[in-house]
Amino acid sequence: MQFEFLLEQVVNGLVLGGYYLLIALGLSLIFSVGGIVNLAHGAFYALGAYICVELTKRLGFGPSLAISPLAVALLGILFERFILRRFYTADPILSLLVTFGLAMVAEQAIRMIWGAAPVSTEIPQGFRGSVIVGDFLFSRYRLLILGVVAAIMVGVWLLLHKTSFGRVVRAGIQRPDMVAALGIRLQPYMTAIVMLGVGLAALGGAFFAPITTVHPAMGAEIMTIAFVVVVIGGLGSFWGVLIAALLVGVVRGIAIHFEPAAGEASIYILMFLVLLVRPRGLLGERIEKFE
Repeated sequence: MQFEFLLEQVVNGLVLGGYYLLIALGLSLIFSVGGIVNLAHGAFYALGAYICVELTKRLGFGPSLAISPLAVALLGILFERFILRRFYTADPILSLLVTFGLAMVAEQAIRMIWGAAPVSTEIPQGFRGSVIVGDFLFSRYRLLILGVVAAIMVGVWLLLHKTSFGRVVRAGIQRPDMVAALGIRLQPYMTAIVMLGVGLAALGGAFFAPITTVHPAMGAEIMTIAFVVVVIGGLGSFWGVLIAALLVGVVRGIAIHFEPAAGEASIYILMFLVLLVRPRGLLGERIEKFE
């Protein structure tokens, strides 16, 4: 029974890791391409959750799950056009302060629109209950999340590694001077990356709205863990962030199994140990414009 319970915690940790991955991957891409520490990233995650809860009352959970990330991604166009674009070549401290301020404004705006009290929605009827595999019991909804996250990551990897768009983005991360010399403007690509990043964060909020508490400060809470995942994985590395997110989720799940109070501390200990051995993160590489 001890082994079975531990295995269930590992699966739950993978689900938690997929949840972290949706937020951390977009954060890493925006930082890698634009050189901006987007402290407002968690606000888009919170908006995705709130919009999903609101639309579920009228349209049901399925349509809401599709519409809320798209709505937030479109909002990301305005975010990139009127805010981020001003700071690509400025001192990084300025973008950090502006996005921090925007995160505070977004949190208060959520309080004004939806109130300070937590809200929630229900798991869709078809995905309630559990799946029994041998002696193991797994939540259907959590398995759905795991499957959808896996499909999304395959899609993002194909976009970044098998398309001309992805080749320009990866070149812009490593050698932006060479991309500029070829006459390619990175600005439209940056807009698309911001849309993708904030859309993924919103999808994470929408997916976890039925199984977590939706409240105004949820965006600020997730940002710390998202930064830990990016630091462990390594700047600009798709596989690094993916491995780090799953590793953080599993480590936290196992730590909670042995000592519930150790779950939060375990991820910071993991980050400390990784950085001792590999200061650039697990798969981080030298980034030309930052070194």
